[in-house]
Amino acid sequence: MQREGSAEIAIDVTRLVVRALRGRLPTGVDRVCLRYIRHFPDARAVFYKWGIGRVVSRAGSRVLFGLLLARPDHVVARLSRCLVRELAGRLPRRLQPGSLFLNVGHSGLELPGYGNWLRSQGLKPIFMVHDLIPITHPEYCRLGEYGRHGKRITTMLKHGAALIANSNATLAALESFACTRGTPTPLSVVAPLAGAALPTGAAQPPLDEPYFVMLGTIEPRKNHALILQVWRRLAERWSSVRGPLPRLVIVGQRGWDVAHVESLIERNPVLRPLIIEIPDCDDAGMATWLRHARALLFPSFTEGFGLPLVEALAIGTPVIASDIAVFREIAGDVPLYVDPLDALGWLEAVSDFATDESGRRAAQLVRAGEFSPPSWDQHFSKIDRLLEQLTGVTHG
Repeated sequence: MQREGSAEIAIDVTRLVVRALRGRLPTGVDRVCLRYIRHFPDARAVFYKWGIGRVVSRAGSRVLFGLLLARPDHVVARLSRCLVRELAGRLPRRLQPGSLFLNVGHSGLELPGYGNWLRSQGLKPIFMVHDLIPITHPEYCRLGEYGRHGKRITTMLKHGAALIANSNATLAALESFACTRGTPTPLSVVAPLAGAALPTGAAQPPLDEPYFVMLGTIEPRKNHALILQVWRRLAERWSSVRGPLPRLVIVGQRGWDVAHVESLIERNPVLRPLIIEIPDCDDAGMATWLRHARALLFPSFTEGFGLPLVEALAIGTPVIASDIAVFREIAGDVPLYVDPLDALGWLEAVSDFATDESGRRAAQLVRAGEFSPPSWDQHFSKIDRLLEQLTGVTHG
């Protein structure tokens, strides 16, 4: 929270506004953006679109933040009216020179005029780097995203007064990119993200059969295709003596380049009755599905962080995850790790965790009880210290 006498803070809300107007449920990046406007309720909102940056009034910013923190499908009309009232037909407002400007959602950074607008305003930009996946693993991203993300990261390096990385793995990738470009890295801090505060309670299991959960948008790097092949082989090998064949619950919307995954789900007669697909799920529903699952499956080829891993372990759900550096950074030795290319390893792990006799699952439940998830208090303690370092005044 901004205190009296501290430097003025502004937050780019473009991503949140655009997605809310489309009625989209928040993604992981959106949740981070929402946390920032909750933490800095007295900040000024900034909307950058069509090459023009507009600063929202103080009163309008408070209204806008409140609407964005509400459910998107309940506020579209009110949000539209607020934007028209604040942005249409007015002379552009300016922030105080030296104001702190937070962009924690990558929004607009690829646009050629964005950096020039920041410089013309005399702001001190602080950017959050969520990942460099389109640069390090372009094969898993939309066509053209390699170039667009390169421009985003270049803008951060060129104009940033400071950068926030969500993990040491992300910061290492950023520093490697900067080194290849011969560009210095601005003042940086690693501030891990907290998961959603999932509701607690004794909700009944949503299925009678055992099940596993995958959580996140269906896209190539999430490796759904491997898990679906594992389930097909599991169905062929499963013995009724072991109990009911476990189901696979996929929580997440369908993304891009997933025709093969869609074919497996929709056209394979063996898999179709075993897969439950939930494109939209609120926090209460997600908590129920996670809490009663045999495990969260997280077979991604690459990630910048991994909020589902944190959220699952925080409520005591076992995790079978890819053996990648960022997951070990976040969760240490708690999950069971399997190489994302090792289909037989995933098949063996799922078969083991599917029954109550699994010793490895029982051991992980003990380890999960000792897991200390990152918190937003810890995150913003680091951010407030960073802002104080930039301005010499106290925030928090």
